[in-house]
Amino acid sequence: MLKFNYKNFIIFLILLSIEVIIALYITQHFVRHTLGDFLCVIMLYYLIKSFVKIKSTYIALIVLLVAYTIEMLQLTPILDYLKIEDPSFVRIIFGTTFSVSDLIAYTFGVVTVLIIENLKPLTF
Repeated sequence: MLKFNYKNFIIFLILLSIEVIIALYITQHFVRHTLGDFLCVIMLYYLIKSFVKIKSTYIALIVLLVAYTIEMLQLTPILDYLKIEDPSFVRIIFGTTFSVSDLIAYTFGVVTVLIIENLKPLTF
């Protein structure tokens, strides 16, 4: 079940680099929020896939469930309850505002990764 896959880890590192660039240098709302959320679930998928050898569908569902759970928790004052202050790395990662568009971006990200994973090479 545990098995390191360097190709998936390289994909993760590339996506992480893109996410960092977006976070540091991009101010355009669609790219920063929607595209960032879309790429985030794909990045997490490849992080898990780098270390665990289970079906792609299971990994994708786990990532989607975690993303949805975090988004739903943004409807609660959980960060205040945990006494996590502004500005905190946790607040940046966790987020502070619920958004349906984030749920849609997560869903499209997971669907995209499943399509990519299930593509068969063209043979002639």
